[in-house]
Amino acid sequence: NGHNHNLKQKNKMIANLRNALRHNSSLCHLQPCRSATAIAQTSSNILHQSKSLQDAFSTACISNTRILSSITTTNTTNRYYGVYAWGQSKNGTLPLPTVVDEEGLLIESQTPSEGDKAVAQPASKGLVLSSGSDRVQVFDTPAEMDVGKAFGAEKEIAQYICSPLSSSSAVIFNDGSCAVWGDNSNGKLGLPNQTDTKFVTTPTKFQVPTVMEDEVNSMKGNNDDNMATKEIGFRTIRLGSRFSAAVTTAGDLFTYGFGGSVLDGMGMLGHGDGESYTTPKRVESLIEDGCAVDDVAVSDLHMTVLTTEGEVLTTGSGSYGRLGNLESADQLFLEPVELLGGMNTLQVVGGHAFSLVLTDDGMIHGWGRNDKGQLGTGGGMMVDMYAMNELPTPIEGYLENNKVVKIAAGHSHAAAITESGELYTWGSNQHLEPQLMTQLLHTKCVDVKCGMDYTVILDHFGQLYSFGQGKKTGVLGQASTKSVSVATLVEGMTHRTAVSISAGMSHFACLVE
Repeated sequence: NGHNHNLKQKNKMIANLRNALRHNSSLCHLQPCRSATAIAQTSSNILHQSKSLQDAFSTACISNTRILSSITTTNTTNRYYGVYAWGQSKNGTLPLPTVVDEEGLLIESQTPSEGDKAVAQPASKGLVLSSGSDRVQVFDTPAEMDVGKAFGAEKEIAQYICSPLSSSSAVIFNDGSCAVWGDNSNGKLGLPNQTDTKFVTTPTKFQVPTVMEDEVNSMKGNNDDNMATKEIGFRTIRLGSRFSAAVTTAGDLFTYGFGGSVLDGMGMLGHGDGESYTTPKRVESLIEDGCAVDDVAVSDLHMTVLTTEGEVLTTGSGSYGRLGNLESADQLFLEPVELLGGMNTLQVVGGHAFSLVLTDDGMIHGWGRNDKGQLGTGGGMMVDMYAMNELPTPIEGYLENNKVVKIAAGHSHAAAITESGELYTWGSNQHLEPQLMTQLLHTKCVDVKCGMDYTVILDHFGQLYSFGQGKKTGVLGQASTKSVSVATLVEGMTHRTAVSISAGMSHFACLVE
C-alpha cells in the first residue's frame, strides 16, 4: 500500500510537471515584450524555468521507475492491474460500467436511435448508436473498467486481448483461466453451448477439452503412469475474423471456428481435414511431432505458429503467398516455412492476409499480400492490388542497420520498435516502407499495437500515444472521433501508468498499475 501511495503521488507530480512544461513552452509565443532587452530577459527567464522543470520532470520519472521496479521485484505473482478501455463497443465489446449492469449483463439503450445517427449522452456514457438490432456505444476517451462487475468475480487479470480483426476480446487471469466475449460468428469464441449466438455480450469462461497427462507424455516420448486430469491454463489466445487459436501453458495448440471452403481455401485450423469446429480441438500433429507452441498469429484464412524451438509453421489458404513457401495450394497441416529454416525466430504477428516474423538478429521477414504496402518492401509510388510476396522477404529501407526488438501487425499495416526505442510504421497505403515516427524521438517506445488502420504506442514512462483512423470509433482515445495523422499523447491516461496494451479492430484496452 505504501508503494501504491508513493506511485500515485509520483504520477500526480509527473502530470503537474508535464502541464507546467507545456504552459511554459506556450509562453514563448505569448509573452508581450516592448524592446530587444525585454525580449532577451524574458527568453532567458523562460529557458531557466524550463530547464528547472525538465530537471524536476526527469527526476520524478526516474523515481517513479524505481518505485515500479520495486513493486515488480517484491510482488510478481499476485499483482493487481486496473483496466482502461475505449473505442467502439458493439453489443458489449467493452464491458465498462455504463455498458454492463451489476450482474455483468448488457444495459439496454434507453434512447433508441434511427439508422446510424448518434445520440448525445453524458460524457461518461459515450455516444449511443443504433445499427439494426446491434447496440453500439462509442467511447472516445479512456474509461476505467470495473473488473469485478465486468467479469463477475474478483479475479486478477494477467492479459487483456483484443482481436485486431474483429469485435471479439478475451482476458487471461492470473490463475491461467480465460474468459471470452464479442463477435461469435463461425463459433470462433469456442463456446459449444453458444454456437447459435452471433454476439456473446457477457464475458464467458473459455475451456478446452481436458487431456489426460499420460496421453500427452506418451505422445511426447515421456512414459508416465500419472492418469490424473490436470486443470488447463492458458498462455495466450488469439481471436481472428473467422477462427481462433489458444495456446496452453503446456504448449498445446487448440483451434476452432471456420475451417475453410473450396472458394476461400481450407486448412487454417491445421487439423488435416478442412472441417470447421465450434468446440476447441487440439492440433494433434504437433503432439506427434513433439512440438510445443510458444505463440500463434491468426489471420483471415491462414495461421502462423511459433514453436518453443524458434521454428515457424503455417497452414491454411495458399492464395496471395500467405503460407510463405512459394506455393498457392492450400495446406491442411502445419508445415515449416522452409526459407526461415536455421533461423531463430522470436516473434510472429499476422494481419488480414500477411505475416511478419522477427528473428534473433533483429531482422523482420514478411510474406503474403502487399496491396497496401503492409510488407514494407517499397515499390515506388503505389502498389498493385494483386501485389504479394510468396517467400519471406527482409524488410529493410530505413530499418537497415537498426536492430528491431518488437513488431506488431494490424489489418493492413505494421510497426516495429528498435533497440534504441524508435518507432517505424508502414502500410495502409500511407508508407510502402518503414518510416520513422519523428514525433516520438523525445521518448523511448517499449511496446506498440496495431488495429484497423490505427496504432497505439507505450513508452518507458507508461504513457500512451496514438494516431491513425479514428473516424466514428473514437479508438484513438483523443476525446474525438476524428483521425489523427501524427503520434499524439493520450491525455486521458497521463494520470495512470500503463504496463500492457492491446488493440482491437475498433476497440482498445490497457492494463495499468
